[in-house]
Amino acid sequence: MSEVRIQLSAPITAHGEEMTELVLRKPVPAEARAIGVVPYSLGEGNVPTINIPAACQYISKCAGIPPTSVDQLDIADLNTACWVVAGFFLNAGSPTSGS
Repeated sequence: MSEVRIQLSAPITAHGEEMTELVLRKPVPAEARAIGVVPYSLGEGNVPTINIPAACQYISKCAGIPPTSVDQLDIADLNTACWVVAGFFLNAGSPTSGS
C-alpha cells in the first residue's frame, strides 16, 4: 500500500486546478521526522485516535497539495484521508529479506 486514491465528495482547488480525487502516497521517514509526530495517538485499550493537525500536515505532504487545499476538503473526505494516512503508520510494511 504505497499509494491510495480517494474520490472526493466535493472538488477542491490545488495549484489553480480543480481536483476530484486525492492521491495519497506513503510518507517517508524524513517527512515524519520533519513533522515530528505520528498522525494518531493510542488511547484507552490501544485504540488509535487521529491527531487532526498532524494528519493534515501529512495529507498536504503526501498528496502534494498546499495546506489551504486540505482546508477545502469536505469533512467526510478529511476523515477518510486522515485514516488513510494513519493506516500508513499502523499497517505493517512489506517484509524485508535478511542478509
